[in-house]
Amino acid sequence: MGRKAEAITLTTEEREYLELQTRSRTIQAQTVGRARILLLRADATPIDEIADKVGINRCSVLLCLKKFKEGGVENALFDAPGRGRNAEITDDEKAWIINIACQKPVDLGYAAEVWTRALLTKHINKYAEQAGHLRLSTISQSKVRTILEEADIKPNKITYYCENRDPDFENKMHNVLLVYKQLSMQFDEDGKLMPFSEDGQVVHVLSYDEKPGIQAIATTSDDLAPDDKHKTISRDYEYKRLGTVSLLAGIDLQTGEAIPLVKESHNSKDYIEFLKLLDMKYPKGDKIRLVLDNLKVHSSEETRKYLATIPGRFEFVFTPKHGSWLNLVEGFFSKLTRQALKGIRVKTKEELVARIYKYFDEINENPVVYHWKYKLEEIDPSEEVIVDTLPVKQSS
Repeated sequence: MGRKAEAITLTTEEREYLELQTRSRTIQAQTVGRARILLLRADATPIDEIADKVGINRCSVLLCLKKFKEGGVENALFDAPGRGRNAEITDDEKAWIINIACQKPVDLGYAAEVWTRALLTKHINKYAEQAGHLRLSTISQSKVRTILEEADIKPNKITYYCENRDPDFENKMHNVLLVYKQLSMQFDEDGKLMPFSEDGQVVHVLSYDEKPGIQAIATTSDDLAPDDKHKTISRDYEYKRLGTVSLLAGIDLQTGEAIPLVKESHNSKDYIEFLKLLDMKYPKGDKIRLVLDNLKVHSSEETRKYLATIPGRFEFVFTPKHGSWLNLVEGFFSKLTRQALKGIRVKTKEELVARIYKYFDEINENPVVYHWKYKLEEIDPSEEVIVDTLPVKQSS
């Protein structure tokens, strides 16, 4: 009697996703075939029989199953654009997903009041190609969940609050997008920043925000390096808290340079120190325009008094309430969390500060210019950006 074929294990979510791919009319036939391979193998179908049913050779079936074992469903379905590297979801595609997740499904024609992950993924798959994001027409539920978790968005939950809404949300959003549109006009077809005209006003545009509460955490014993038994770094689950620091940071939207300031807090005094840092960095006579949220310290009396000493130097474009996702620095903070802060352990708070600054030094060796594309085709670049210079309030 022959040996029974070894089946692979699929979760209910993965099986539903693969079945969806086999019914899709908008994805490549190759992807449909690979989805069928995984479904057949999950039912313990022999390799040769799978090859006959899908219409490919035995080696292709084995390669697909090998990729599944190495990296899961998405790794098996989609070819990498380079050596062993999976196709990445771009920042524009993530912004489109997040924008949908921030809307209520009932407003998009569904019966539900809040999203389930399955419904959100189904909606994304259905409308992705129409929105110009073909890659997302086959995105999995688990990948959507990962993107939302990185953005700290939970569209399947409800929390209650008592807060005044921003009645001018649309106008403020339009103003921020106008800044991004005008910025896009400063780059040539090769993506290089064109020089400012000699007789024109030079305006440096930065996206700014704070990331408070970064924890300095120490281990109670040394990490163990990977070996034959443990394939990853091994770490004792016990740890010690050494306190927190706040990161004040801006990214230059014309050069990609990231500018940090790490402090114990993020009050008006710290914010003013960051503004002074920018004032020293850029040539006198140039304007510095910041895109930021309207946190109280950003327009406090102490801040206004400092700005009064350097009139005309700074301009501020405020994002609307509940619109922090419009601020490009948020994407940078997400990248910082994934690349530098994930699992970080230090012996002192000072070491944490040093490693944060070290990360900025590393990325500034090859800075990446952040661009915004979503809804920019609706913006007329000839409009005038509405800026606030935050003059000192006059006493009555």
